[in-house]
Amino acid sequence: MPKGYEVERTSVKHEDRLQAATAKGCRLIVLDERGVDLTTAQFSKLLAAPAAFVIGGAEGLSAETKGQADTLLRLSAMTLPHAIAQVVLLEQIYRAATLLTGHPYHRE
Repeated sequence: MPKGYEVERTSVKHEDRLQAATAKGCRLIVLDERGVDLTTAQFSKLLAAPAAFVIGGAEGLSAETKGQADTLLRLSAMTLPHAIAQVVLLEQIYRAATLLTGHPYHRE
């Protein structure tokens, strides 16, 4: 093993680190297929304040994590693999940012 490289040896679940990884004052937005549907304009209003997003893996997210959310957001009525959800979310964040800054990328 290369010098300075350490393997995490704890059994702490990824979700258990959620609170520590989320900056104070950030809106916690958890992606869930049972969340609210928003238009791009509505979504952009969520991003007017700092936000942190949580996307679950193949097993989804615990009820505890969903309960910590300020917003449960649905990207689609269909179940998406988390890697595709990341791409869709990034595009929507970009689109919302252009709306907030008055850039003509988004069209109604």
